[in-house]
Amino acid sequence: MTNAFLYAFAGIGLFVLGLHALVVHAHVLRKILAVNVMGSGVFLVLVALARRSGEATSDPVPHAMVITGIVVAVSATALALALMLKLAGKSGEAVLPGKHND
Repeated sequence: MTNAFLYAFAGIGLFVLGLHALVVHAHVLRKILAVNVMGSGVFLVLVALARRSGEATSDPVPHAMVITGIVVAVSATALALALMLKLAGKSGEAVLPGKHND
């Protein structure tokens, strides 16, 4: 097993962990963090598998996609946190309606 596959499996593990947290928790902040963990797993898989077959160098396109994805993820997280604060200001708590606190 090469290092690339080890990193890819770690990325898959991060994605599954984030997906589990996204489904289980009702608090909006935990859901936002779970989506960020899922995104980190996807970025890790893309970087790990960026190597071209048979060549020693890696493909720069997936690396550029990951850098762009990180910038978009930071912006989306900022927007989600601002919306969460609005929700908490209106309802008094940052839990989705109809869900219990965990």
